[in-house]
Amino acid sequence: MSAIPYTDDVLDPGVELLQLPDVAKLLGLVVTRVHQMLRDGELVAVRRNGIVGIPEEFFADGDIVRLLPGLLVVLRDGGYSDAEILRWLFTEDQTLPGTPVAALHTDSAREVVRRAQAMAF
Repeated sequence: MSAIPYTDDVLDPGVELLQLPDVAKLLGLVVTRVHQMLRDGELVAVRRNGIVGIPEEFFADGDIVRLLPGLLVVLRDGGYSDAEILRWLFTEDQTLPGTPVAALHTDSAREVVRRAQAMAF
């Protein structure tokens, strides 16, 4: 079994993280399934103060934000590292309602994916 993948914590300290057991509980899964989701690239984790966590904004209504896994694939396929993906997702964008990750929770979610596709090519 491979290690749990994570990237450097490039996020603002104010970004709330959920520890992996909390993510498992939220999603109704065993924690090893969350580990597999990280290995499969469905989510991105960071290590903060020695603890691996996933940004709380990646979740809504007890599930992963709908378009997030596909968005991560698009950005990775475009050559972006996980650290670069997190920076982009959590950087304020004047043309969106806040940050791209916040926009994923709104009607602008498809626009975020469209922009990621344009950035990747």
